Amino acid sequence: MGILRQVAEYLYIKKRDPNAPHSKWMRYMHGINRISIFMFLIALIIIILKIFVFHRR
Repeated sequence: MGILRQVAEYLYIKKRDPNAPHSKWMRYMHGINRISIFMFLIALIIIILKIFVFHRR
């Protein structure tokens, strides 16, 4: 499985593979990965805003 496909599944852009194994620990791992991706995207947006919008001259 490709990295972009996995990220799309974490962000609910693409449906999960129905043949993938289902376990409690796998769900925990995917949940933590989903949280970390959201935090990274929010931090990236804040950095871009600080550089381009709130830049002091």
